[in-house]
Amino acid sequence: MPKKILFPGLVYDENDRPVETAYIGSEPCYVVDDAGFRRHIPSELVDRQVLEAMRKMIAGHEDLLSEQAAKMLGQDDIFTRAMIETQLKQMDNQFDRIFEVGIPEESLTYMGMTGFRIKINIHGEVISLHQPGMIEPNEE
Repeated sequence: MPKKILFPGLVYDENDRPVETAYIGSEPCYVVDDAGFRRHIPSELVDRQVLEAMRKMIAGHEDLLSEQAAKMLGQDDIFTRAMIETQLKQMDNQFDRIFEVGIPEESLTYMGMTGFRIKINIHGEVISLHQPGMIEPNEE
């Protein structure tokens, strides 16, 4: 199964210009305009950095997040919360599956509407991740 581009429309270059997406064969890429040269960066390189940053933001807050998620699902019981909390604690084990199925379009739209933005340089390194409403690791 071909891998998915996880954050289309949410990735920007160092000059705050939206980054395009493309495939080279079956390899999904973000395309960064480098003074007219179109650099194709494997999307997995960028997406794994973002997922790891999100995992770090979640770490230590799994209990609160699982409680809120259970409430949003309308299943605020101890078993649902425990299941969600376990999934959050093992998030890095889910990464490969996320690349197979992608992130639902509705979720990407919501993320964009709330101001979620990823900024990368021409080498595909994430230089900033703006995720409104999340607790920064040093702001506990």
